[in-house]
Amino acid sequence: MTGVRMLVVRCADWPIVAAGVALDVPAAVFRANRVVATSPAARQHDITCHQRRREAQSRCPSLVVLDHDPARDARAFEPIVATLDALTPRVEITLPGQVAFPTRGPSRFFGGDEALVARAHAIVSTALVESTASTRRRIDPDVRVGIADGPFAAALAARAARPIAVIPPDGSPSFLAPLPMAALDRPELGDVLGRLGLRTLGALAALPERDVLARFGRDGLAAWRLAGGLDEHPPALAPPPADLTVSVELDPPADTVAPAAFLARGLAEELHQRLWSRGSACTRVVIGAETEHGEHLERVWRTEGALTAAAIADRLRWQLDGWLQGSARHRPTAGISRLWLTPDEVVPAGGRQLGFWGSDAATVDRAGRAVARVQGLLGVGSVAVPEWRGSRDPATQIMLVPAEAVDLTAERPGAHRDRVVGPWPGRLPTPSPAWVHGDPVAANVADAAGERVLVSGRGALSAPPARLSVVGGPWTGVLAWAGPWPLEERWWDAARQRRRARLQLVTADGQALLLTLERGQWHVEATYD
Repeated sequence: MTGVRMLVVRCADWPIVAAGVALDVPAAVFRANRVVATSPAARQHDITCHQRRREAQSRCPSLVVLDHDPARDARAFEPIVATLDALTPRVEITLPGQVAFPTRGPSRFFGGDEALVARAHAIVSTALVESTASTRRRIDPDVRVGIADGPFAAALAARAARPIAVIPPDGSPSFLAPLPMAALDRPELGDVLGRLGLRTLGALAALPERDVLARFGRDGLAAWRLAGGLDEHPPALAPPPADLTVSVELDPPADTVAPAAFLARGLAEELHQRLWSRGSACTRVVIGAETEHGEHLERVWRTEGALTAAAIADRLRWQLDGWLQGSARHRPTAGISRLWLTPDEVVPAGGRQLGFWGSDAATVDRAGRAVARVQGLLGVGSVAVPEWRGSRDPATQIMLVPAEAVDLTAERPGAHRDRVVGPWPGRLPTPSPAWVHGDPVAANVADAAGERVLVSGRGALSAPPARLSVVGGPWTGVLAWAGPWPLEERWWDAARQRRRARLQLVTADGQALLLTLERGQWHVEATYD
């Protein structure tokens, strides 16, 4: 049995198009100083997703830098989605720039899959040209449409389409089989499967279902289903209970996004709480609105995984932005007087699965909301998070960066020390100090004769260290020492160059210290535990 036959329309490089930048201009969209979308011209300069902003700009100094703005992307995409209502009323938005809908009814009405995919491509291409013509933007539409069994296979068919692709019924497994594991967009699972010798989706689909479930759990089973051309979850045939619908009246009616978005968070929280109390989760939600003039608006949003409260609230806000801030042709004629959310596909919740570090999605969500509340009270820049940067100095290996500059809900390479790689010649050997002094503490190191210990230009000590005095205090004997390690930085810059030597000492009172000699003066830089 294969998945439900789906059609996917994909507007390539949509964040660039939504920002009003022509695709022949080098441009990139950044979130938390990392690339999330690029134009074809930028990719010609080897600018790819996940690159840091500094690296991308070094490869293309003329790069147009755009901020990640999902509301802008959704607002610009709403007129495009509205044109597909002529084909079917059940258009599902997976993300701004990509929509999907089942083909069973529309395909019969329009004379088959080939006729349907050609019509969808023509409608969206025309709408995209019309939506950009009025703003004097020269944007050649890159619209791709694919049909296959299951939304996953259809999305990959649309991505590979030139510009349309129709995978025959029951042909999705054969289409997916030669694709690499990266197509699953699950890096950690794909890395594990690759190290086990499974290089393609076909190799994963060939494994017995029970063995995959026993070895890799729910995530592995979902990946196995996708690799075989099935839906990620078995179809939910029973309609959701009617009492799961949540709604709110807006008095006075809202004709701007701000008052409606203020209620969106509470509405999303209420829906998520009702689902959670039943042990359920939502993968597809209907966002509905009614205007003061009686206009009825609905849009379906879908995701591959379960929608969290924050994800539902984001999609509700994006949709409101698309309705209320769109062009006059598609904007309602009156303010919104009622909002509602209806779960369209309900599946069993995955439970509270803790990670190896003791966290889960709900905890991350709560932490993100707490950070947002603190920022609301104290202002932007009031919350900082640690991030590994790598360095020769223990004081600069970890930096505090503003919380608004990073995506707290996503996996961050800088949050893990082993993912920040670099040669860093001259860095300290492990273990790292436990306590790094904000301001180095003056000290004096002497040999057995009481003479000051120095380091020569060749990196050799003038004599073995025997005593240590910190901040002019009493002398303490030195039991053991290691070093010195000379370090010369930025020798090419006369204003910023530094020449130092490090020395590790263990004193008679049980302290392990890291000392630095610079410009003839010893300082205690850090203390070991």
